[in-house]
Amino acid sequence: MNLWIWRSRWMAFVHDAFWIPLALLAAFWVRFNLESIPPNNQSAMWSMLIVCLLVQTTSFWLFHLYRGIWRFASIPDLLRIMRAVAVGVLVSFAILFIWLRLVDIPRSVMLLYPMFLLAGLAIPRLLYRWLKDHHMGFSSTQGKRTLVIGAGQAGELLLRDLLKHEAYMPIGILDDNERKHGMEIHGVRVLDGLHALEKYIRVLSVDLVILAIPSASHAALQKLMQVCSKHDIACRILPSLSELHGDQVSVGQLRDIRIEDLLGREEIQLDDSQVSSFLQAKCVLVTGAGGSIGSELCRQILAFQPSQLLMFDHGEFNLYSIDQELSADDGSVIAILGDMRDEARVRWIFETWHPDVVFNAAAYKHVPLVEGNPAEGVKTNVLGTCQLADIAVEYGCNKFVQVSTDKAVNPANVMGASKRAAEIYCQNLNQRQQKTAFITTRFGNVLGSAGSVVPLFQKQIERGGPITVTHPDMTRYFMTIPEAVSLILQAGSMGAGGEIFVLDMGSPMKITDLAEQMIRLSGLELGKDIEIKFTGLRPGEKLYEELFHEKEALVATKHPKIMLSASRDMDWNDLQSILERLQAACVAREVKHVQVLLKELVPEFVATQCHADIIEQRKALR
Repeated sequence: MNLWIWRSRWMAFVHDAFWIPLALLAAFWVRFNLESIPPNNQSAMWSMLIVCLLVQTTSFWLFHLYRGIWRFASIPDLLRIMRAVAVGVLVSFAILFIWLRLVDIPRSVMLLYPMFLLAGLAIPRLLYRWLKDHHMGFSSTQGKRTLVIGAGQAGELLLRDLLKHEAYMPIGILDDNERKHGMEIHGVRVLDGLHALEKYIRVLSVDLVILAIPSASHAALQKLMQVCSKHDIACRILPSLSELHGDQVSVGQLRDIRIEDLLGREEIQLDDSQVSSFLQAKCVLVTGAGGSIGSELCRQILAFQPSQLLMFDHGEFNLYSIDQELSADDGSVIAILGDMRDEARVRWIFETWHPDVVFNAAAYKHVPLVEGNPAEGVKTNVLGTCQLADIAVEYGCNKFVQVSTDKAVNPANVMGASKRAAEIYCQNLNQRQQKTAFITTRFGNVLGSAGSVVPLFQKQIERGGPITVTHPDMTRYFMTIPEAVSLILQAGSMGAGGEIFVLDMGSPMKITDLAEQMIRLSGLELGKDIEIKFTGLRPGEKLYEELFHEKEALVATKHPKIMLSASRDMDWNDLQSILERLQAACVAREVKHVQVLLKELVPEFVATQCHADIIEQRKALR
């Protein structure tokens, strides 16, 4: 313990010890109406002082009064003081009763002494903190004029922390609870409800608005964002309850509003016990571990304490990044560089570790790129998945979770058709053997993933625009990456084999609305600071996506955010025949034949334009 801490503790101890005779003298003095104390009572007082000094100071140490720092004195410190005083007084009076039979000690002194002592110990601490929190009344006016929304527990904790920082000057609170209007929290008045936000921004010359309601509705966030953008006022919020993870509310946790906050989606509740029994002490293999979904799968799986987490990816830097983030000294996290299409490499992984659970998140997902390179897309998304699934069965893997996409439903592009073909293979393979349970999870776009529109729009906004949208009526389903992965884990734990779980994506969102909200979040004005440019649909792109085929009757599950879709059977021999021809077509780069065979495998596939035709058109333009 350093010298400063020892000095501080001894100074606090001397202060508390000084209050023992002072409180005792005050108690006797008040008892005798502020007049001189009679000689016989003075003798009793000196005896009482000796006992109280020894007992009470011991009690102070035993109740750890000197662990706390006066600068942050709070209710727990006050409770410790009350317990220390109460125990010390009771023991002292018990000793005095045995020693002196309390002769010449007035009964009123026995009541007044602990009251004065308690006040002497507590008031200086609270006064010191108040003076520090208000910076002695001089510098607090220099901070940003801050309006806090929310007078609940989070708001109170945030205000307490704001008052310690010179950068902020809280000037008012807004809360929809009318019973709190006119009250004060740490000296800051609750003025009105959220409906009066615009009024008080003008009246109080607000510099910053802080939303201190972690469970705030998305409607409240939308309104807050609109009002602050209109008046060009900075706005920050506390993280959601799931992001806080029980952490103490503080200024350091404040962040800007993100597009995910405005999606209008409810918090997802998971059955952690079910997922834990699914993953705990199991060897888990994640393919595509360096990708957006794969890396988040690794993060969340690791929280359930698998015996080993195998992270498999062909992208060196992405795999390096997630390995640096999650690597463990006990060797439970292993990064494996390699291609899922390399049979020898995949077989070596299963021979070495015999994974219990496989999450196949490896795929080519970018629609235009796969449309321009269909053979490569099929080799990974279809043939690579089939090979991985076969090897998983061969080595007795318990569960195989196939990560699919809404683009697999009525696909209009090679990427969607290839993912649907992988679904078909996994579902039919599940019926032919009893070793491995194959479970498919299907969901839409995730915000912030590599290749999604959100990072693209952010870069375009940073460059000053324009933001490019292919069509004004285009809609997509969106969810956050952690949300999607949580539901994948939940679906994987629920599945017995053969299911296609469809994640509830909420309502579809127009891409133009998403672009406009991102412009507002950046503090810019559409049409003035930045434009939206419509470029037309790209090859393989649909105006809207679907989560299930018309012949797939959805059935509710015990989880409100996960639905079950019926799988469709296919003759196994026909399936094998098509896959053999598909592999030959990919090797020969016969892209037209690739599309024909995909159509044979996925009858609902409607190709928009053949890749070979696109190449010919480009050559003609040169």
